[in-house]
Amino acid sequence: MSFPGTPINFDPPKKENRHVRRDELDQRNYDLLSEKTILCLCTGNAARSPMAQVMIKAALPFANVTSAGTHVVDGQPISWRTRLGLEVIRPDLSTRLNSHRSHQISQLDVDNADLILCMAGEHVGYVRRQFPGASDKTGTLIRLARSLPAGTLGSLGQRLAELSLESVALEPWEDVEDPGGGDVEIMAKCAQELDELVGKLVPRLALSPRLH
Repeated sequence: MSFPGTPINFDPPKKENRHVRRDELDQRNYDLLSEKTILCLCTGNAARSPMAQVMIKAALPFANVTSAGTHVVDGQPISWRTRLGLEVIRPDLSTRLNSHRSHQISQLDVDNADLILCMAGEHVGYVRRQFPGASDKTGTLIRLARSLPAGTLGSLGQRLAELSLESVALEPWEDVEDPGGGDVEIMAKCAQELDELVGKLVPRLALSPRLH
């Protein structure tokens, strides 16, 4: 997976009559996301959300990316199965999970997040019940990888508002299956799915006009 990914066309102001240079794009992306916090959320904060966290952080190093769970025993490290499963798919990232400790989502996490990226619909439902004020910035990874408006100069908040996340109906297709206590093969399959989804999401989070 690479950043910024497949370029997305946009029409520059006519008076400029040129494409945006890569250095300008990098600066715009930095300005757009450098002060944004993306919170990855799953159930135990032991597999899906920490894997998604390190994948997004690797692609968007100027963003603040965190993770948490809805039903967590705080302070637990990830399992060796999770680490090896990630290593199969993204060997460059597996060591980034060494310092991970599970964390129960809190009001402070929610208040600080600009986007709450859920691994399944049940996690969106949890936020809607426990933190209803954050419902408009909470959606599943799968939905946002498909639907978040991209290729515009609008802020992340403006683009999330277009989706009406607080009232959208949750669908079964939005779930990244919980690998639970599965073996390394199951963890690797989950990591593969997450890597593909993050690869689709990242260009939608950042600006991706045609470059030269």
